[in-house]
Formats: sequence, structure tokens, C-alpha cells
Amino acid sequence: MRDARSPRPATARRVVVTGLDAVSAHGRGAALVQARVTAGTAAFAAVDRFGTKAFRVDRAALLPDAGTLLQELTGSVGRALAQAQADPRAVACDALLLAVHADGPTPEGPLSRALPARCGLLPVSRLYTTACVAGSTAVADAAALIASGRADLVVVAAGYLVEPIQYALFDAGRALARDGEVRPFAADRKGVLLGDGVATVVLEAAEAAAARGVPALAVLAGWGRAGDAHHVVRPRPDGLGLARAIDAALRRAGIGADRVGYVNANANGTVLGDSAEVESLRLVFGDAVGTVPVSSTKGAHGHALEGSALLELVVTVGALRSGRLPVQAGLGAADPKSPLDLVLDHPRPSTARYALSLNSAFGGANTALLVGAA
Repeated sequence: MRDARSPRPATARRVVVTGLDAVSAHGRGAALVQARVTAGTAAFAAVDRFGTKAFRVDRAALLPDAGTLLQELTGSVGRALAQAQADPRAVACDALLLAVHADGPTPEGPLSRALPARCGLLPVSRLYTTACVAGSTAVADAAALIASGRADLVVVAAGYLVEPIQYALFDAGRALARDGEVRPFAADRKGVLLGDGVATVVLEAAEAAAARGVPALAVLAGWGRAGDAHHVVRPRPDGLGLARAIDAALRRAGIGADRVGYVNANANGTVLGDSAEVESLRLVFGDAVGTVPVSSTKGAHGHALEGSALLELVVTVGALRSGRLPVQAGLGAADPKSPLDLVLDHPRPSTARYALSLNSAFGGANTALLVGAA
């Protein structure tokens, strides 16, 4: 790829993370989810939320006592706002961006209306339903609003709880792993398994956070998006679309690929998807591709569709902050065609200053979020 060292525009404001939260099958709260995902603890079990006798596969990663999506999103937004010390009654939130599968009905009206009402926020200004890149697309838009000076503080929330309709579609499409295991980048990978995922990130202009006396948890240093225009569901085999998204994120940050110390990969255990992502990383890192630590946390928490990208961003921020890179869960024998330096067996100590969180979706959509240490 081209050199990514061009500086960011002089007028762009620095975007920081001041609050975050995560919910997965591992539990509620960013610290708990982070600890279990980093350890490589896989949370898959037999589905008991709905009947699966008609399906080929009966496993997913489910939060045992999950409430409704509205309840889980409300709790997540509240915890993230509390960490950011952003009381909606006292701190102006310029936008609430929501990534979900649909603006479903609740007893209090549409989800997009009920959630901000419960949290004391302004109405949802943008709703994202773009599948696996919904959350990361929302983050990119939020960052652009802040960097350009059009907003000081933006809340991004995303969520998906495994339900029978999408489960049936993935099962009918033979996308779910028949053996009930998720093995990203493995030689014998069989497919994806779904999982619950809800997350919230509070993004803020660095100067606004400093004025409030709130510490930055991380910097959103860069973001990029690109399309494959290749196939409705299959990724472009040479990985060019995702590589372009990564290149755009690096250029926005004004750094080279050699400064990236960890990649939280999109890999979900599918043969074509994981192979295409490997090719993307070859394009970006060149001969150094085997020296950059990589893991996909979907091997621990499953694929949360619209919630995945934001959940994985929270985990990526946690990896930089803790200096411990998440284990690649589920891997037996690595694909011999893959040159990647996968994080295996134990969390890996790291002093990385930058990490990438990558996501791809049906239709050829690709996103890259570059996180920097605060």
C-alpha cells in the first residue's frame, strides 16, 4: 500500500474515548468482558433462549440472564456515561448514534425513541443497520463530527441479542459452524457462531474532556472505510477493500503501518473471510506481516452482528490500556497458508501504542478503526 505518513489536517481536533462499556455472554461491564475475552475464554453453549430442533446448529454465546435489548442498551449507556462523568443533565451531548439490526418496537415506542428517553439524552440522530460494520461506521461518523468541530461529545451505542430469525437465516445459509466451535484463522475452521453483544463508547474532543477534567482512556487516532464492490456476500479474495480502509485510517492518523502493535481482526472462522483478511494484512504490512500480533476476539464472544464492531473496539481499547493482548480462542492448528503472528495460549504482554480494530460485512463493506494509547 502507499505510504501512510501524511499528516492529518491542521484544523482537525483530537478525538478521545472518555467512557466505554461492554456486554457479552461473559457478563456485563467492560472490565469483566475484557478479562474473560483476553484470557481466551470461549462462551459458547447450547441455545436455550428459543428452540433449535429445526436447525443444523444449536450453539451460540448467550448472556444467561439477558434482558431486552432496550434494557441492556440502557444499562450499557448509563455505565459508559458514568465513567465519562457525563451527566446528561449537566453535560451537553451533541449526538446519540445507535447501531442495531432494526428500530424495533418496545413498550415505550421505537427503540430509537425509548433509549434516549430512558438515558436522558437527545433523540437518536442517526440509526445504523449496516450489519457487521454498523457500530464501526457509527464510530467513524462520530469521530468526524468531533474532529471537524461540529460536536464536542457523541455517544455511540450498539447491540444485538441472538434471536431466532437471524439465527435461522445464518443456519439456512450454512454459515454457522456445524461442529459448534469458532476457530478464526484455523486450518479446519468451519464457520461462525452468533453471540450477544452490546456496547457503548463515549467520544469527545480532547480539549472538551480536558476542560471537564476527565481523563482520556484512549485516542481514536484514525478511521477508514472502503467498499469491495465484488459480491453480495463473498469478500474480495485479494483483500483490497479492507486494506484500503486500513490505509485510510493510518493516513488520517499520520502514521505508518510499522507503528501498529496489535490487530483485532474481523476473522469469524469462515474459510473465505479469514483468507481475504490475511491478504488485506499482507497488503498493509508487506514483509513485516508476520511480526504484528493478531487475534480475533470472535473466538471468545461470537459474532454479535450490529453489536460486534463496537464490542471489539472496547476490547481493543482495553488491550492497549492493560498492555495484555487477547488470546486467539478456539485455534487448534493454524492455517498453513497464513503468515500471521497469532496470540496463542496466554495473553501477550505488550507496550503497543497503536492498535487496529477491523470489521467487514456482507456487500463488501469494510472499516478500520485505529486506536492510540492516551
